[in-house]
Amino acid sequence: MINSLPHRHLLTLSLDVNPAATATVGRTAGGQRKIAPISGGTFSGERLSGSVAPGGADWVVLRDDGTLLIDVRLTLLTDDGAVIYLSYEGRFQGASDAMVKLAQGETLQPESYSLVTVAKFECGDDRYAWLNDVIAVGVGEQAGFNPTYSLFEIG
Repeated sequence: MINSLPHRHLLTLSLDVNPAATATVGRTAGGQRKIAPISGGTFSGERLSGSVAPGGADWVVLRDDGTLLIDVRLTLLTDDGAVIYLSYEGRFQGASDAMVKLAQGETLQPESYSLVTVAKFECGDDRYAWLNDVIAVGVGEQAGFNPTYSLFEIG
């Protein structure tokens, strides 16, 4: 039996989401689809830090059971000039009142929801090539429309 999963904090990622520019695709086979553009943000960790380039988005689906599925794709720009592609998927679950507050952009109490992700990185810069082999999981906090994630390297 595994008693603990070896992990190391990789980075903290804070995103600026532009709710006014969200595109509503509508009802699809999976649920209600929206595309929420990400206008920027920051990330920092022991081995890398920098900013989030505008142009990323969250291709989100609200399932009939109230679970919000997230599918985020971002470009990270490190402080020392590298470009990193970050993609992550996950889910946001909360009580019905938390989901209503989320839709209104209100800050939620951490105990009222669960936001978890699995992430992967791609980078062609030799200084960050190690990211290509990283398996990362994360937990998120929601403040209005803007999430902050703590990502952890597994293994």
